[in-house]
Amino acid sequence: MADTLTHIETLRRPRLLIRAARHGLTNYSRERTLSRLLTTPQKTADGVLSDLMRTEAEIEATRKNGDVAYSVTRHLEVLIALMGEARLMLSRSRAPEGI
Repeated sequence: MADTLTHIETLRRPRLLIRAARHGLTNYSRERTLSRLLTTPQKTADGVLSDLMRTEAEIEATRKNGDVAYSVTRHLEVLIALMGEARLMLSRSRAPEGI
């Protein structure tokens, strides 16, 4: 888990893209978004984050290559999900045991 979160913290993306994703976190719906973004259902939070990171890396490569297939909307959606899932994972790891 720590390795996954460390990787997320080191992501370097355009400032405007990150600001927009942070703004979108207020409306993040795990059920709605993950079913649309992930091709296979994941059982663990770590698996979800790994899939989202892989998807985001592919989208980032498309953006950097200037490919016409790049979709800023999809990129934002994946970044929002990535941030939302990371927050969820952090909150679960900090929760007292037995709750």
